[in-house]
Amino acid sequence: MSKTFTREEVARHASENDLWVIIDTDVYDLSNFVDLHPGGAFPILELAGKDATTDFYGLHRQEVLVKYKRYKIGSIAGEKAQFSIPQPGELSKVPYAESSAFSGFKSPYYKESHFQFRTEVRKIMAELAEEFRELDQTDGKPSDELMQKLGETGLLACNVGPGPHLKGINIPAGVKPEEFDYFHEMIVHEEFARVVPRGVDDGVIGGFVIAIPTVLNFAKPHIREKHARDILLGKKRICLAITEPYTGSDVSRIRTTAKLSADGSHYIVNGVKKWITSGRYAQFFSTAVRTDKGLSMLLIERGEGVETKAIRTSYSPSAGTAYVTFDNVKVPVENLLGVENQGFKVVLSNFNHERLVMLMGASAAGRLAVEECLKWANQRKVFGKRLIDQPVIRNKLANMISQVEAFHNWLENLTFQMNHMNYAEQSEKLAGPIALAKYQATRMLHNVSDDACQIFGGRGITKTGMGRYVEMMQRTYKFSAILGGSEEIMADLGVRQAMKHFPKEARL
Repeated sequence: MSKTFTREEVARHASENDLWVIIDTDVYDLSNFVDLHPGGAFPILELAGKDATTDFYGLHRQEVLVKYKRYKIGSIAGEKAQFSIPQPGELSKVPYAESSAFSGFKSPYYKESHFQFRTEVRKIMAELAEEFRELDQTDGKPSDELMQKLGETGLLACNVGPGPHLKGINIPAGVKPEEFDYFHEMIVHEEFARVVPRGVDDGVIGGFVIAIPTVLNFAKPHIREKHARDILLGKKRICLAITEPYTGSDVSRIRTTAKLSADGSHYIVNGVKKWITSGRYAQFFSTAVRTDKGLSMLLIERGEGVETKAIRTSYSPSAGTAYVTFDNVKVPVENLLGVENQGFKVVLSNFNHERLVMLMGASAAGRLAVEECLKWANQRKVFGKRLIDQPVIRNKLANMISQVEAFHNWLENLTFQMNHMNYAEQSEKLAGPIALAKYQATRMLHNVSDDACQIFGGRGITKTGMGRYVEMMQRTYKFSAILGGSEEIMADLGVRQAMKHFPKEARL
């Protein structure tokens, strides 16, 4: 049974060698911690024997209480706690912190399985949260153990969306493979975005999500059976190797070559690729190459002649961004993905889904920024007032909320269309809207991250502590504006797609 104390009892423990404090209604004995405090002894000594609640929440995130719970010795008798620490899987009660369907509003999109699924996925991600954060701070490689945990829980496969690849996969909350839809997938990407720093996310699932569909959909059956399962279970890693130093969005200009050997048994691949997400860690490279009459795609296994070097970008080395060199690499002809000289079909086949994935992550990123800012504005005091009491702060929050909610509603509509269109319809009707939504998503992130950074002030440009999420968002959101098609190309593509269906007879 937890011990109880009076505030008077706590006040008697107010020396450096006998130091208790109160946070909310909990009592902590910090006598052995005071010299270990990262912020120095002085801030704790000032509060010896006192109620430190306001000071604590002005300086620390709530997770610090969980990390140092071993110093808790009891609680104040007869007093009820003001604050609660969220339990794993619990939804946030902060307004706009969850999308409307998960905040008590009616929605035509979600079934009970979606609600149960989110709870289970959030629990799984909570267990791994500290490991993800540590990777962002240490710039480490996502470990094989971490990847296999995600594989065993089914989350790697769920990141790829609905499809036959889910057969035999252990999907959280007991969702059956045939029931799994794009809204379940949206939940996965949202929950990843809530927990996994942006660069780490790319190292864990970014390269995987855009590369594995080329194997699932275009590899020869025996090649798919040989490799796909291990990749989905996190035992092997794969990346998409298209971009080169010479070209990005203009895929037709790639220079990496694949020449058929004299006996026709393999291709000889030479060339370089640049900015390849998770390329440093990958065992397989789904690679765009130039063959004799056009573009082709090959599945290249790491081996002799394949070399990768790290590219340091502004978000995180944990993304594994790489410069890849292919020097006379022998690739069996059976590793051809799709049809020779028709690689454009393979390249283009996953663009809608890749961009939809980015939209789902972007929506959750903006929403989490709203939650962080609402919490901070309520607990941070300046000039004797909470930030939320300042009209200028409420105005910034209003801008953030309205942009996140407007974008998310568009995203839900697009996700609904994905659920009810076959692949041909998706390709015909959704390429333009998804491109425009991606343009809107990164404009939203630009505005939201800017307001969030101003609300957090100096903490919003500090990699650790209260503003760490806002700092990370401010530093990394531009990746979404460039990867998967730049804003300018997305805007142009969206309008060009609209003009393809423009009625010739239409006039003002």
